Amino acid sequence: MEKEEKTLVGQATPEQIEAWKKQYGDIFAVTVDGGICYLKKPSRKALGYASFASKNNPLNFNEVILNDCWLGGDESIRTDDSKFLGISGAIAQLIEVKEAEIKKL
Repeated sequence: MEKEEKTLVGQATPEQIEAWKKQYGDIFAVTVDGGICYLKKPSRKALGYASFASKNNPLNFNEVILNDCWLGGDESIRTDDSKFLGISGAIAQLIEVKEAEIKKL
């Protein structure tokens, strides 16, 4: 018996995903409660703005990053509070920080 693959709300075609990969490099798919969205890595400018915007409201950080990284998918992930809070935990994984080494010369 073959396992049926569920179609998620907002699911992109393989062709669209390949086009995003060519344009942005790494692409991430995040599923929340039967919906899916596609994100790219955030820009440095967006990270700076998100940090500034979060001074009065910490959730603004996630909202700015989500909007900057959004490529497509189920719009209810951005508008439904419970779905937005669900994706908020995954947003930190988009921010890749390389380890640096410093030497005194």
